[in-house]
Amino acid sequence: ATLSKREGAIRECVGCGARHRPRLDPCVIVLVTDGNERCLLGRKAAWPKGRYSCLSGFLDFGETLEECVVREVAEESGVAVDRQSIRYVASHPWLFPRSMMIGFIAQADNPDLGGNDDELDDVRWFSRAEVAECMDKSEQDGDLHVPSRVSLANTIIRRWLDKLA
Repeated sequence: ATLSKREGAIRECVGCGARHRPRLDPCVIVLVTDGNERCLLGRKAAWPKGRYSCLSGFLDFGETLEECVVREVAEESGVAVDRQSIRYVASHPWLFPRSMMIGFIAQADNPDLGGNDDELDDVRWFSRAEVAECMDKSEQDGDLHVPSRVSLANTIIRRWLDKLA
């Protein structure tokens, strides 16, 4: 049996006193830009029609955050990211499945789309104007829309739109 300690941050075994922390899986979420007023967004087939978001993926064991950004973007879009351009934006916990999302903005070395790993239904470049127009739309509109304001993806996209990146 275990007891909750430190406001639920750990569990302590009543028999031996061993402390157990919940597993935390780090993942990156990144908005890739092309340097010409466009950003790269992708969509999963299961999402509502018109929803696009930043690219994301889980960190592999022994991998740096920057390596993960480069790998995930390449796997999901075929686009090569300039490692030197990767900039941290923000982070937030994502409870499903017990993750810490770490958000970035990066610039493409080459904006040509290549093959993807079939995880996403579509990946494409959108102009700043297209993205700005869709920011307050919802999935009921059926047109291009992004995740809600409570999401890290929305925070990252707004940072890019505000040209603070």
